[in-house]
Amino acid sequence: MLDGKKTLFSGMQATGTITLGNYLGALKNWLDLDKEYECFYSVVDLHSITVRQDPAELRKRARNLLMLYLAAGLDPEKNCIYYQSHVSAHAELGWILNCFTYMGELNRMTQFKDKAAKHADNINAGLYTYPVLMAADILLFQSDVVPVGADQKQHLEITRDIANRFNAIYGDVFTIPEPYIGKQGAKIMSLQDPTKKMSKSDENPNASIILLDDTDTIIRKFKRAVTDSEAIVRYSDDKPGISNLMTIYSTMTGKTYEEIEREFDGKGYGDFKLAVGEVVANGLKPIQDRFYELSKDKAYVDGIIKNNAEKANYYARKTLRKVQKKVGFPEMPR
Repeated sequence: MLDGKKTLFSGMQATGTITLGNYLGALKNWLDLDKEYECFYSVVDLHSITVRQDPAELRKRARNLLMLYLAAGLDPEKNCIYYQSHVSAHAELGWILNCFTYMGELNRMTQFKDKAAKHADNINAGLYTYPVLMAADILLFQSDVVPVGADQKQHLEITRDIANRFNAIYGDVFTIPEPYIGKQGAKIMSLQDPTKKMSKSDENPNASIILLDDTDTIIRKFKRAVTDSEAIVRYSDDKPGISNLMTIYSTMTGKTYEEIEREFDGKGYGDFKLAVGEVVANGLKPIQDRFYELSKDKAYVDGIIKNNAEKANYYARKTLRKVQKKVGFPEMPR
């Protein structure tokens, strides 16, 4: 707990521009959390290098992600928005926690198996110990709550296990984080395969709406979205394509599925796809405009990066010093 508020931590990887799914499923729902929580939002670039990255491209994407956080409406005065690589305590605590994590626990991590299958030529130790660094991310700020999707539940569970193990040996060092249970973000699926989650790493460019896509691109992608042959706008589990489009339209407009079904009664999929494309393009335009404004104001963005890194380092070092003392590392003489 910091300044009388519970602490919340979350972050996104700096690999590729975030999608409509990232925005509606997570980022949009972060905007009001600073009223209740002391929030730390990281651009998790340390995690990004488990897969080979072009250095210049990684720097560009990391900055773009941070600017998208800001453009979407996160206030840098009320939220700590920072690069993970600017806070060395992430890596330092990660190493210590490696020594309190069992091989059997890491062997059970399904995400490692998935990523190893995709990157068979680069199955590195960082990919294997990724969950321990994620645990360090969370525990470093004594996080009370962490917003997690279904694919991250395992990582929060191992974080809790590591923290409980450390506390059992050394006393109450770490806050045991709970999953954030609040307004659930919409789960947005691929436009080309609606049985899979929309992903920025999808090789099919028509599968995802990128937050910086222009209006023509957005509408073209929605026109090409996979649906079914029934041509009736109706929400149903056996209509994953049209149901996904209805979820997007509902989230952007606030309309219920019943209202959407009435609105498009007697109309075909062509009309509906166009309407979804237009409402998404219009909804993203203010974010895009703000992003391009920020990209021209280097001094302002650099100031946010510097100030927020200092704040993150201050709180991170407090936890790290406590941990170092507990495990027996000598203090630096003053």
